[in-house]
Amino acid sequence: MVSELLLPAGSPVKLKTALLYGADAVYAGTPDMSLRTQSQFSLDDINEGIHFVHNHGKKIYLTLNLYTHNKDADKLPHFINTLRELKPDGVLVADPGVFLYLKEHAPELKRFISTQANICSYQTVKFWKSIGADLCVLGREVSCQEMLEIRKKCPDIMLETFIHGAMCMSYSGRCLISNFLAGRSANQGKCAHCCRWHYQLHLRLKDGTIKDILITPENKDLFEFMVQEDFRPGELYEIIEDEHGSYIMNSKDLCLMPKLNNILDIGLDSLKIEGRNKTEYYAAVTARSYRQAIDDYYKNPQSWSPELYMKEIFTLQNRGYCLGFYDGHLSNLAQSYDYTRTLGEWLFAGSIIEWQNDDIIFELRNYINAGEFIEFLVPGSLENIRLTLNEFTDAETGEISSKVSAGQGKKIRIPAKAFGLSINIIKQKLPQYTVARKPASLKNDIKSIITNQKDELELMVKKS
Repeated sequence: MVSELLLPAGSPVKLKTALLYGADAVYAGTPDMSLRTQSQFSLDDINEGIHFVHNHGKKIYLTLNLYTHNKDADKLPHFINTLRELKPDGVLVADPGVFLYLKEHAPELKRFISTQANICSYQTVKFWKSIGADLCVLGREVSCQEMLEIRKKCPDIMLETFIHGAMCMSYSGRCLISNFLAGRSANQGKCAHCCRWHYQLHLRLKDGTIKDILITPENKDLFEFMVQEDFRPGELYEIIEDEHGSYIMNSKDLCLMPKLNNILDIGLDSLKIEGRNKTEYYAAVTARSYRQAIDDYYKNPQSWSPELYMKEIFTLQNRGYCLGFYDGHLSNLAQSYDYTRTLGEWLFAGSIIEWQNDDIIFELRNYINAGEFIEFLVPGSLENIRLTLNEFTDAETGEISSKVSAGQGKKIRIPAKAFGLSINIIKQKLPQYTVARKPASLKNDIKSIITNQKDELELMVKKS
């Protein structure tokens, strides 16, 4: 069977970008119906998006995957009526009560079980199938070997797994840290991501006095803080504290591209990418990289190799990549102890929002200086087209400048002839919603961190 590539759609533009760059399906939600509290979709947007997706022969799934309190349960009749009018290709739920209500009041809608339901065994899949589920999203904690066994023992239900995106230090996102520290429930779609906050180490003396552990330029290289777990002798987990703090719960991002061939061999129905709050650039790069990798594997599995696609994946801002629970457990290399920000060698420059005759209207998402090049990502391939501009024309005022910055929907006009190619070819290769990037200006210490992250991923793959 051919696995579906499923992308997040955090806004109407991201939805269209994901489809342009190769997604077979997208998932979306509105703030009042799901865990997507930061969704940029209104109900009108959702309705328009569903028509857009279906007109392109693709699928769209909507989310109703919050865990309900009484106040939420009272709203279910309104939510379900809305879903029946929208007619998505599936509805993602996690709460058994929501599942039951959906089954009773909208039986025509396909019912998908969210990763929030923590499905980690074939027995759990069989349970959900027995009460009417059409698809189960496997928990991030499921190993590759477990996926294979679940597929074999549950051949008559659709299965989905995550292959790329942020990892949660809790159980499939069911975390109470945010609720405890910030009063924001992750299970209600309001996670404050406390696991990525800066924490400082302290000592408590026997008399109850709290003392800071003062890290100074004189002593910072004299010692390290290491934690060893009883059942992993010799595997030391480093706790680093710098001038910003310590990041002992800061997981690296999931990336299964190096093992994608093995995942495809299992025969899962859907491969999911996380990142509803990421940029259009993220949607474009992940969609076209995994699309190309999947298609190339099906064409010639014997000669498939991940290196070409990983080069693209590393252009994204990321926390470093890991294989998640692919092997059944996480190692110390799956955590990032020295930096909590996302890093990358490229930045999102902007995107083509429309063509006006033979001119591109390009919306900026970063500053560009005269003489800098930007690189357009051609949909449907891994081809890129570079363009260097020595001056910039404001799309609205016609004002010419030597530097432009993003903000408030700033747009510039780029004539197709500037590419030095046939105008028809440029229009064909760079349609509406095409994204562009620019090289990031990085200090040596950041370059070193990125290099170390790549080396650590390579080490994880070799050990796997």
